[in-house]
Amino acid sequence: MIRVFNFYLSKGMLLLLVLEAALLLAAIPMGVQSRFQGSAWTPSSGIIGINAVLFLGLGLAVMSAFGLYRRDFEEGLGSMLFRVAASFLLILLGMAALYYLFPDIHLGRGALGAACVAGLGAVLLVRATVFRWADLAVLKHRMLVLGTGTRAAKAMELLHAADSRRRMHIVGFLPLQGLHHFVDHSLILAEQGTLPEIVDKYQIDEIVIAVRERRGGGLPVNDLLECKLKGVHVIELSSFFERERGQVQLESLNASWMVLSDGFQQGFLRDAGKRIFDLVASLSLLVLTLPLMLLAIVVIVLESGFPVLYRQERVGLGGKIFTIYKFRSMVQNAEKDGAPQWAQAGDARVTRFGNFIRKVRIDELPQIFNVLRGDMSFVGPRPERPFFVDQLIEQVPYYAARHSVKPGITGWAQVRYPYGASLEDAIEKLQYDLYYVKNHTFFLDLLIMFQTAQVVLFGKGAR
Repeated sequence: MIRVFNFYLSKGMLLLLVLEAALLLAAIPMGVQSRFQGSAWTPSSGIIGINAVLFLGLGLAVMSAFGLYRRDFEEGLGSMLFRVAASFLLILLGMAALYYLFPDIHLGRGALGAACVAGLGAVLLVRATVFRWADLAVLKHRMLVLGTGTRAAKAMELLHAADSRRRMHIVGFLPLQGLHHFVDHSLILAEQGTLPEIVDKYQIDEIVIAVRERRGGGLPVNDLLECKLKGVHVIELSSFFERERGQVQLESLNASWMVLSDGFQQGFLRDAGKRIFDLVASLSLLVLTLPLMLLAIVVIVLESGFPVLYRQERVGLGGKIFTIYKFRSMVQNAEKDGAPQWAQAGDARVTRFGNFIRKVRIDELPQIFNVLRGDMSFVGPRPERPFFVDQLIEQVPYYAARHSVKPGITGWAQVRYPYGASLEDAIEKLQYDLYYVKNHTFFLDLLIMFQTAQVVLFGKGAR
């Protein structure tokens, strides 16, 4: 794993990104060569260069929006083929729109079509090759887990996930203390040698520390130091989950780790930069979606009358209460008994058009005005209602930490986890929110926006 702007990228995905970026950049020159070979006229090198850069930027943006650079992409070959093909269709349409807006950079339909065909074939070939190599054992990261308790069991669950199996091979678990084992007994190493000897014997690349009690000799600190000096990577379970799942695991979390680890940084320059980003993104989205919002207003009125907007109190930065705006997607007086309710799958209170606008996130668009007012950010943890926040703060450790940044229209938890409708869901989403609070950067905000586009396109996580 390689850390880029506080975000972890697998080496395989980074390799795939670099290779595909090179292919996308070369697609336009290849298309020009194919189309104008032997012709008396060819486009200038400047026009070719501009088109190549635009094709590259548009290609990476569209493919990211289709989820093709997600580390946990587990769908089958058919889904991948569809997403790649759909991506290049949108790239073709996007380039055509740019030619309409800027006629001087027009390259020609034949050259652009040839570039798209060449790029599509090259991307499919590269993906088939990279994913085939990813299954070779010799390329996998060899890991040893210290401990066999409940924490180690959590690590085993993660290491058995499809994405992790492609990148890592778990050599085994080394018991340090306790008589009860919560991991697969066939993976427990019954070695009698020292930790450095075991590491050398099994050619370990990384050691994950998954023991709770570390005092009184519970952790072989000197042996771990020796292994680290030999070049073996040593990582604590909390950091391991942060890296592999993009979340801060509550079960393995302690206050000292939060205090001493990197991240959780705030500052004037960061806040100012994020505010500028919020204003630019929100105004751009407002211009693009204004016709869609006007259409939604008309349909809502025709289906269920007024009011069109739904106002509700939410908890924002520093625990401050503010009023959020959404297009009404439920029947009027959906909570007429006065008791707040979690939204459930197949909720009978949701109207037919409301069900549609929830799936494609149109109901969230009025929150653009919350962002412009400064109550919210474009990207951040989703704001919850005060009634639920009071409950969750009492029941869930560190829940209030998510209020150290502004809530957002979209967020890391929204693109990584389905809609939350229970205490268990709230805990799971909090772990993603804490990751965002700890690591939020401009790069991560852009990544979330691209993945939000995928959620909208494929309707994931909506209720």
